[in-house]
Amino acid sequence: MKAIITDAGFASRYLPITKTIPKAMIPIGAKPVMQLCVEECAKAGIDEIIIVATPNTKSREIYEDYFHNPANNVKALLDKQGKSERFESVEEVLRFPKVTVIEQDPTLPYGNGSPIVSAKEFVKDDEAFVVLYSDDLILGEGDVKMLIETYRANPNAKAVIAAQEMPEAVWNKYGMIALKENGTLSHIVEKPKTPDLSPSNLTSYGRYLLTPEVFDYLLPSNTGLDNELWTVDAITKLAEHGDVIVARSKGKWITTGDPKNYFMAHLEYVLSESDYAEDVKTLVNNYKKEES
Repeated sequence: MKAIITDAGFASRYLPITKTIPKAMIPIGAKPVMQLCVEECAKAGIDEIIIVATPNTKSREIYEDYFHNPANNVKALLDKQGKSERFESVEEVLRFPKVTVIEQDPTLPYGNGSPIVSAKEFVKDDEAFVVLYSDDLILGEGDVKMLIETYRANPNAKAVIAAQEMPEAVWNKYGMIALKENGTLSHIVEKPKTPDLSPSNLTSYGRYLLTPEVFDYLLPSNTGLDNELWTVDAITKLAEHGDVIVARSKGKWITTGDPKNYFMAHLEYVLSESDYAEDVKTLVNNYKKEES
């Protein structure tokens, strides 16, 4: 199994920092967002990870350096200072499954489907492959393992998509899932303007297991809303020709798509995953006391 992780955008809401580094290299805790996505793949047994970087930027160079540079000079200095244990986190990165970094094809239309098309040659002969949008993080048990297990239990499926129940107040911000009578995907309603237009309380987000048949529909000529190439449009086409399994996440989906959500995601991650969560809780409680 292979995985495609997409980070092929200019992230204008994060400027000026994204003028210099890709958004997925912004840290959550002590690790960049991209590393957390790679870790989710590694824990699920993925053999190769293809990162799709923004073209005509330094993004590819930055990812190559992060995942492949052995940083021997740093190791030598830490060894000399008697702080060798601090280098263990770097060695962990260097032990990840094979990481291949490519740039998105700049001739493709704008849209979240274009990074997947750009990586087609790496996955076209695979039985199935996983796609992760690096905007989306999963707290707790990752979705990649769940997607693979679901596909193995349903080997004739055209695809498997992750889903999570969301409160009505945010249905207008996401793709909401419509189900067939058998519980598989019918279609996805993008950002319904009113709650009554949402077919369910299930949200689709950036965790998919796709079969190569998706490339029959993920074509540069098949642009949709706002003339963008949408992955969900191709997935909906797959659902017209077979079962697309909707699998409920066992973790908690959080998004880093904009600075506000990034901060909230960072806080949730620290409170659930870090060894200094209690210190942060104390700080917040003290702040609340001062405010009152």
